[in-house]
Amino acid sequence: MSRAKATPCTIVIKLGTSSIVHEETHQPLLSTLSSVVETVVHLRKQGHKVVLVSSGAIGVGLRRMNVASRPKSLSGTQALAAIGQGRLIALYDELFGHLEQPIAQVLLTRGDISDRTRYLNAVNTINELLSMGVVPIVNENDTISVSEIKFGDNDTLSAITSSMIHADYLFLVTDVDGLYTANPRKDPNAKQIEVVTSISAIRSQVSTTTLGSSLGTGGMETKIIAAEIATGAGVTTIITSSKRPKNIFVIVEYHNSLKTTTPTGDISTPLTRPPHTVFMPSLIPMRDLKAWTSHTLFPAGSVVIDAGAHRVLSRRESGGRLLAAGVIGVMGAFASGQAVRIVIRASHADSSTEIPSAQSSRPASPRHLSSIAIGTLSRSSSSGHLETIEQPEIDASLQFSDDDVVEVGRGLAMYNHAQISRVRGLNSSHLAQVLGYADSEYVVENITIRVPPRPIDGLGN
Repeated sequence: MSRAKATPCTIVIKLGTSSIVHEETHQPLLSTLSSVVETVVHLRKQGHKVVLVSSGAIGVGLRRMNVASRPKSLSGTQALAAIGQGRLIALYDELFGHLEQPIAQVLLTRGDISDRTRYLNAVNTINELLSMGVVPIVNENDTISVSEIKFGDNDTLSAITSSMIHADYLFLVTDVDGLYTANPRKDPNAKQIEVVTSISAIRSQVSTTTLGSSLGTGGMETKIIAAEIATGAGVTTIITSSKRPKNIFVIVEYHNSLKTTTPTGDISTPLTRPPHTVFMPSLIPMRDLKAWTSHTLFPAGSVVIDAGAHRVLSRRESGGRLLAAGVIGVMGAFASGQAVRIVIRASHADSSTEIPSAQSSRPASPRHLSSIAIGTLSRSSSSGHLETIEQPEIDASLQFSDDDVVEVGRGLAMYNHAQISRVRGLNSSHLAQVLGYADSEYVVENITIRVPPRPIDGLGN
């Protein structure tokens, strides 16, 4: 049966340190790198756009300085990253140069993409490079970053990069050919999981703590986190082996064949499936602003909500917007427009009993109101008379610490911490009277709830 030509895709390929540098000698794995370069050029010739996210700078730096192992000090690690990054990009330029494929170096930190303007500039630059036929090679700017070096953020960076440019595929190329129920190096009964439709469900079925090299900063757990970010943005995410990089091209053809029809209208016959694990994308991808808020921003503080508001925000129809009525407290100092954590009291996280919230249409229960003191505010009604506004205020005994709360999501504050504290528990119609203005009826917007509420007995979700 004839095959229809597949629609060109945007593909992000992430290479880990163990795929680039030998773990003991720190020599660059030239055969693997050459194969990756050939695969990328092959994909480009087929009309696909390709971004390479590459680790390996620290490993190359170790080789250059004849250092046996990764330094324990942060400054030592950053110095090796500075030494190795230049040599790594020079190696890529030489390999791609033999095939007349131009490349560009893009160094980012989480701080770069946590600023919305710089984030959009990075998006525009990468898209412009792709339109010019260039292969961007993205890496963490390890010389000035801190947590990225410690926590394997190149997996996360590749997921954020794929989300930024609305990629079709993210390939996490590593030293195993997929996700297994256990470490395949140690457990002969380990089974590969071919398709993942629910990341939350798969976590209880697999062991992720034993994989990863001494040179790299991540393991299988960081890849699952990356898959969660990317699939939430609508990106098909694939884990495959670095031993056969050319499988990337075959995997793309395989998955495209599953959704491609021939000129006669028949479904294309799928190719033989190469070994890999595929994480299926969300059917309703997260909007760009929500993805940016949820995955790239460092929260400046926290907004404590009641259990009813948590339940309402977990529903898609809420639009990810929090009313003041659902707020019971504020932690930390933050300005309007900054990212905040959305948290609930730890006791509520462990309870299956719903506490209604004024965030929803149901009135607050007397049991809930008994924990707060009721104050009053006066405002002028349309008739000129003073009306009393009943305002819940948190008692001093209800001040919160990190041990008291559990993070369930993140969002963008529409007011600063002092203003949200003043209007907590109030109906939105009172915001202008209390604050003197009301730019929005919501106190936090673009909320992504990561931890849904527990089901209520007899009601479900």
